Amino acid sequence: MERDNCLDPVQAMPSETESGKTGRSDVDEPIAVIGVACRFPGAENLSAFWRLLESGGSAVTHGSPGETEGRVGEMFPDDVPVHDASRYGAFLSGIDRFDAEFFRISPLEAASLDPQQRLLLEMSWEALEDAGVDPARLVGSRSGVYVGIGSYEYQEIVRDEREGAGSDTPLYLVTGNRFSTASGRISFALGLEGPSIAVDTACSSSLVAVHHAVAGLQRGEADLALAGGVCVILSPLTTEAFAHAGMLSPTGRCWTFDERADGFVRSEGCGMLVLRRLDEAEAAGDRIWGVIRGTAVNQDGLRPGLPAPKGLTQQRVIEEALSRAGIEPSQVDYLEAHGTGTKLGDPTEVNAALAVYGREREPARPLLMGSVKTNIGHLAAGAGAAGLIKVLLSMHRGVIPRHLNLQNPNPEIDWDRLPVRVTTTATEWPRDSDRPPIAGVSSFGFSGTNSHVVLEGYGKRHGRPADVAAPWPAGAVRRVSPSLPAPFTGVEGAVEEGVLPRELRILPLSGKSSGALRDLAGRHLEWLDGRAAGRVADEPAEGGPLADLAWTAGVGRSHFAFRAGLAFRDAESLRKGLQALASAKEVPAPSGTTKVAFAYTGQASQWVGMGLDLYEREPVVRAVLDRCDALLRDERDGSLLDVMFGRAGSEAALDEPKWKQPAIYALECALTALWSSIGIRPDVVFGHSLGEIAAAQAAGVFDLEDGLRFAAARGALIGALPGAGAMAAVFA
Repeated sequence: MERDNCLDPVQAMPSETESGKTGRSDVDEPIAVIGVACRFPGAENLSAFWRLLESGGSAVTHGSPGETEGRVGEMFPDDVPVHDASRYGAFLSGIDRFDAEFFRISPLEAASLDPQQRLLLEMSWEALEDAGVDPARLVGSRSGVYVGIGSYEYQEIVRDEREGAGSDTPLYLVTGNRFSTASGRISFALGLEGPSIAVDTACSSSLVAVHHAVAGLQRGEADLALAGGVCVILSPLTTEAFAHAGMLSPTGRCWTFDERADGFVRSEGCGMLVLRRLDEAEAAGDRIWGVIRGTAVNQDGLRPGLPAPKGLTQQRVIEEALSRAGIEPSQVDYLEAHGTGTKLGDPTEVNAALAVYGREREPARPLLMGSVKTNIGHLAAGAGAAGLIKVLLSMHRGVIPRHLNLQNPNPEIDWDRLPVRVTTTATEWPRDSDRPPIAGVSSFGFSGTNSHVVLEGYGKRHGRPADVAAPWPAGAVRRVSPSLPAPFTGVEGAVEEGVLPRELRILPLSGKSSGALRDLAGRHLEWLDGRAAGRVADEPAEGGPLADLAWTAGVGRSHFAFRAGLAFRDAESLRKGLQALASAKEVPAPSGTTKVAFAYTGQASQWVGMGLDLYEREPVVRAVLDRCDALLRDERDGSLLDVMFGRAGSEAALDEPKWKQPAIYALECALTALWSSIGIRPDVVFGHSLGEIAAAQAAGVFDLEDGLRFAAARGALIGALPGAGAMAAVFA
């Protein structure tokens, strides 16, 4: 695959006597996780994944060769002997389903496309939507893609099916089944021009991919990054090879940390994260899931055998990640262990982790530890992403889900001596008034590549955002900022105080087909009904999750050809609109692609009270009008706003050219800014007479202030000339 062959800048290696000192004193720039999406066994989305963890569920299933249903029956014919361990697995449903048209992929090419590439496309899109980032706005951006992937199993299937096809074999049998195109296809589909790197380090692949994404952001190679991993189980050959090597559990459980540890259970799925530099995420008002404080990667090097773990290098990779994070080992509350459930791997990992995390740790506050593999099995190249997502959810919920399958602790681990406790019951995240929650996530590959990530909760409170339990259509919680894009420079500031609440909002929904639009309405309806049943039956349109929902749907989503706009005042009115759309037999087909044009009127379009409602309810409009008012106050005796709104007996002044010309200009610019703030910008602008000034300002010919001075001077000139009435008619 395409990748940067240099895993990391050369660092001073610690000696065995340096007690966790890596020779590195600087702390790396923190990276925010602003979007998350996943599809794991038993969990079609993020909310379902949390429900699985919260309930202590296991997604592992048992199958038999030749069964008409289930992946085991598909992989193994009924006349083939199968190892007992090969009968267990944790699988996705509907792995053969894919909306190729959505990603502009032909049916023929889609059939040759590795399901791993399909999953990566879907989860990347959903992660961006969870982040409130419109994928369409990323075209041409320095956005990177970093993917952990390690299976060629689909290529084996399509190759066997087309054996003998020779030169007739389509090229996309190659492009659809290469690691390099797994990451490259995401960049291609979204128009991203940052690094596009695929990583195969076996079971540590996705965490190594996150390490590269973090480094790319810190070095300025990318301004936004998609990072994660994927694994799909299709071929019996790999499964049987693992089983006969004694790596798979014949009892169908990951007995992580238990004396019955007898191997892992193969699993499949995909998890993707959207990353951005923390200061930029905060400035953008992103909903932040958590903060990556430090990452590290190393290699076991010489050891008894290639797959054998090495405790010293595992210890060193944790030390390096902590050093990069600037965090003391004793501050870490929880470790999401690699925890495959093997007799050699578990003791090696726990002893190495406690050699670091046990330093200066009080026995009354032991290191909490668990592994998501006991719930969903081992996702190989996607395992690290699953662990990261579990930790992010746990931090937001303030609860660590229970670790399964531990009854008799592995005697090779000195549990009495080490300050560690496995979370065999749901455990409240330890509270600390001085700092946010902190966790480590480990992932080790049988290739010998080790990786570790140090995560920190965002903020010191353990509360969760209002929409964490919602499916992805709810979007991110985003503050509506009055800061305006260019060319409205200088129009910033906190102007929310005194702004009246909006009485009406619009939820824009769209899809690439009539059915897709109805399905989207149905998913929003499910979220709304679930929210009402769980917490609140009726919520206003202004403030809270419904306002966030409408805002993010407008500015954080791509808008497709089949569209609907639902106006609502509260949860109940929104529910009625969604029900009507979801049950509609057909949605009218679009008339075709159009461009947006803004027309700006001239003089005589003014009236007393113009813009007052918008001024009272829209921070962006208030920001522009206040700025214009302040500028004119410096140049003339009187207030533009008083004249516009008819305050203090100034109604008649609005008919004077010196006031109505700048008033119309100011309101037209405020409306332009309001539309711009929700992502609607004109492709074409034109104006009549005075409106030409506002049109020129919208086109970037000059800024807000220069245009206002021009309009004010023009109005003053018209008013001062003899025959002002006739002159005004000419210039109208």
